[in-house]
Amino acid sequence: MKQHLIATLLLLALLTCAADGSEVAAPVLKWQQCGCYNSWCETGWYSSPAVADLDGDGDMEVVASAYSVVALDGETGDLLWRVKSGHDRSEDPGSVDNVGRTWPGVVIADVDDDGEIEIVTAHGHGYVSVYNNEGYFEPGWCKNPVTNEFRSLAVSDLDGDGNMEIACGLARGDNTNIWVFEHDGSIRQGWPRLADDDDGSAWGTYNDNIGTGDIDGDGLPELIVPSDTITICAYEADGTHIGTNNMYHDHSGHNMDYWGKVPAYINLSYETRGWGPCYTEFTVRANFANGPANVVDVNGDGVNEIVVIGDVHDCHTSPYTDLYNTPYIFNSDRSRFSADGFDWTTPPIETGAPIIQDYGVIESVQPNPVTVDLDADGRIEILYPSYDGRMHAFWLDKTEHGNWPYSVYDLSEGFYRLATEPVVADLDNDGNAEVIFGSWVQKGTEHTGKLHILDHAGNVIHEMDLPPAKSGDWNGVLAAPTLANIDDDSDLELVLNTAHSGVVAYDLPGTAGARVLWGTGRGSYYRNGESPVSSTVPQKGDLNFDGNVTSADVIIVLMVAVGSHEHLDAADLNCDGRVTALDARLLLHHLTDPEKYALNRVC
Repeated sequence: MKQHLIATLLLLALLTCAADGSEVAAPVLKWQQCGCYNSWCETGWYSSPAVADLDGDGDMEVVASAYSVVALDGETGDLLWRVKSGHDRSEDPGSVDNVGRTWPGVVIADVDDDGEIEIVTAHGHGYVSVYNNEGYFEPGWCKNPVTNEFRSLAVSDLDGDGNMEIACGLARGDNTNIWVFEHDGSIRQGWPRLADDDDGSAWGTYNDNIGTGDIDGDGLPELIVPSDTITICAYEADGTHIGTNNMYHDHSGHNMDYWGKVPAYINLSYETRGWGPCYTEFTVRANFANGPANVVDVNGDGVNEIVVIGDVHDCHTSPYTDLYNTPYIFNSDRSRFSADGFDWTTPPIETGAPIIQDYGVIESVQPNPVTVDLDADGRIEILYPSYDGRMHAFWLDKTEHGNWPYSVYDLSEGFYRLATEPVVADLDNDGNAEVIFGSWVQKGTEHTGKLHILDHAGNVIHEMDLPPAKSGDWNGVLAAPTLANIDDDSDLELVLNTAHSGVVAYDLPGTAGARVLWGTGRGSYYRNGESPVSSTVPQKGDLNFDGNVTSADVIIVLMVAVGSHEHLDAADLNCDGRVTALDARLLLHHLTDPEKYALNRVC
């Protein structure tokens, strides 16, 4: 039986044109300035676009947001509809104003378990919206519980009832920084947090920080919320705090029973006693104002860890001196990861000082972590862009291999350049992943950012200028790109929500057999920091997260069935509790007749 499956796997690999050892072809500009007005484009921020078949006609649409929310035809980029943020299609977009910009990525999910996808967005001035697939508000939406900006947005089924909960993080200097909504717009019991009488420490969430995932093995996701302080909060679905390792307990004056009480010093001895000598000497600790959390099994032992990027500073100076960004890896009890010979009780240090921290000169970098297996060794690497002008990639041995880190900043250019969160895919299916990201440049330079494609070792494969600004005196892209098949061919495209040239798309020739490992901002259209290879994806059967269900996904099911791919619950398409050739057969039938062989939404 196993030999038969392997033979089938090889045959399907040939059918999907996966060519080992083939070269990665250069991207080809497909369309640009889409979603713009006649003479100008809205300024695009850090919101990663999404791709979905909104109307069920088999053609893909692109949903993106700078300020307004637009739906574009995937093939042509033509505008299908536009709504101003905080409004829906029942209002003429020419008669209302946007409520604010869009910082977090656009969410695509079946929020209310009705078999139809919804669109979720969060904006400035505290608005969060849930739209149906046609751009009209779902019943109970939109909501405006606060007046400051929501910069964090993530969805997840926190209680396992089939409906998604919507978590939003607030960019305001206040310990009440996270709201959780039910699918119908009501605020979930136990939220927002922190409450006035809550233990722990929290402050503003100034990036798309919220991570969700199962950290305690109960089959349900928990919420991890880094914020503008030296602690990280972790919550159950009802808002109760998650406890810590005994090493943090019973310290006089610093009893740290919960995640949100433990300060993130580099020196573990300072952390376990609850304080460091900031007032008397050079002391380094991390702040998490801009450091999102990912939930991922870093070493393949079946237990999830939490990866967070900290902004390490010297707390002895006034104001504090930022020194470098570095990854932390935590266990579920907030202790630091150490297993299989990989010791993260001290994180990597002195990774690179900031080249600039003035958003009046160049917009700030957001060190969003990407947690993927770059070199197919079964262990996770951690990638992130930093304010040192480089893209970093750390292996579990706490070193950067090959040509990593890679600098997008070139002093000889005479201006600053910074990098986006990357996406990662094995474009040529040779077993090693490629890293794709964008960059943006200093204001007032009349220059533009680049599209960068690097191999798994950090060597440049392709670099090319992005389109120039349609309006404004600089350009580039601040948001993570999105990988998806948006047209009628079998290759992937790359979609970017640029700063001043609207939404842009590139063809990626020869990528029909690509394996997508991290396909969009924050890992999936749930924007929750979970790797798509180990989390539920918005479209059932789309296991490589390219926006379509194809024969490439059948290959993944077969690989899981024969044990040559890590187990994926999502590959159990017939909901019999196992992943076998029967699931692959169902998916093949679904490709030919999706109505007759529909895939169950929830097992």
